[in-house]
Amino acid sequence: MLRTSEYPGIGDLVICSVQNVKNFGAFVSLDEFGDKEGFIHIAEVAAGWIKYIRDYVREGQKVVCKVMKVDISKGHVDLSLKQVNDHQRREKIQGWKNEQKAEKLLEMVAESSGSNLEDFYKEVGSVMVEKFGSLYRTFEDVSVDENALKDEGFKGKWTKEFIHVAKDNIAPPEVTIDAHIEVTCPLPDGVDHIREALLTAQKTDNVDIKIQYIGAPRYRMVVNAPDYKLAEEELLMASERVIEYIEAHEGKAKYQRKE
Repeated sequence: MLRTSEYPGIGDLVICSVQNVKNFGAFVSLDEFGDKEGFIHIAEVAAGWIKYIRDYVREGQKVVCKVMKVDISKGHVDLSLKQVNDHQRREKIQGWKNEQKAEKLLEMVAESSGSNLEDFYKEVGSVMVEKFGSLYRTFEDVSVDENALKDEGFKGKWTKEFIHVAKDNIAPPEVTIDAHIEVTCPLPDGVDHIREALLTAQKTDNVDIKIQYIGAPRYRMVVNAPDYKLAEEELLMASERVIEYIEAHEGKAKYQRKE
């Protein structure tokens, strides 16, 4: 597995495998850091008084912990289980699974291009983590833009295989945001104009925009896009199209973005 550092930093979230549970705490191995040993004191297992520690942790269990202290000279890491909330736990586990998948895909690229796997990890994988933030993010970016590797200075015959593997195995990332818009029109055929105004919101080839009826005169515009920046831009332009159309037909529109 690709490593980014020898030890985690204080405050980092880490994936751990519980090895040995005692009355005073649990000894674990850090899966992402060469199975280095860590310890969760019973006071950091859960909030409140703990009668049976095995009600919270048990041997063989995978847990997400927060790093509290690192003593490199002793090779010891103090951890907290109770300081990780459910949202952090889910995100960390999903990120870990994504990196495992990305590492397998990188192995496919190395093997297909006839590269030495260990050297490929060191010379290519580590640089990708540095430039893109993670190995999985590299595959994500390339699945959307095949020039992403070239733009970051990567070159070689293996890049074609990397692009092929990324597009075949990674679904492009997508975000969803929405906003409310109130649309009114006093004309006798105002309902038709409101309908046409809302249809203009969907006139884009860049993203998917849906219009949902809430209750006259309120509607919801929902945008699905590869990233938040594009989603916000398209949502704003969609609202502007609605406002421009309805005002040209003696109506009014009020846009409200819910953060």
